[in-house]
Amino acid sequence: MSDRKSPVTLKIILIGSSGVGKSSFMNRYVNHRFTNMYRATVGTDFLSKTINIDGDAVTLQMWDTAGTERFQSLGTPLYRGAHCCMLVFDVTSAASFSALEEWRKEFLIQGDPQDPQHFPFIVLGNKTDLSTREVSVSKAQQWCGQVGAEYFEGSAKEDLDVERLTTVQKTHIGKYRTFPDNLQTAERNSQHL
Repeated sequence: MSDRKSPVTLKIILIGSSGVGKSSFMNRYVNHRFTNMYRATVGTDFLSKTINIDGDAVTLQMWDTAGTERFQSLGTPLYRGAHCCMLVFDVTSAASFSALEEWRKEFLIQGDPQDPQHFPFIVLGNKTDLSTREVSVSKAQQWCGQVGAEYFEGSAKEDLDVERLTTVQKTHIGKYRTFPDNLQTAERNSQHL
């Protein structure tokens, strides 16, 4: 018998309004690439990235979702089994920030996590490279404090603070280890992703 641990795969869902940069951020984070060619996500897309957490290799399966209402029916099967949810907004769009509460509620209803009070949410303010900011850092942090989410921001286009996501994810995955269904359960559940 080997003492080697089986690989852990965690499912992370990216949701938010259309055009906030979910796909761009995911591609920058995973593939270190950015394109100015806007292409709306049709349904869903996903990429994987393996990171090291406390000596364990953890594969992050990042699911990018369409930000339009016509694809919201995909939520239930897609959101189920998620280990973390990233709520993405555009710092130059107050409307995209205001929509986060509805996206969060929709995720909790459709994803039906075992412990909704402690489910890990990460909030990402994208497009910090633009000068027409409508959502302040303090306003975003205040809302995140109210809902128990971790906040960070950056720019997929300019590759500003994108790698900081790894640190934030490690924090949330560390919190995940304290949940009743710990990483061993995640290992079993990942077989059903």
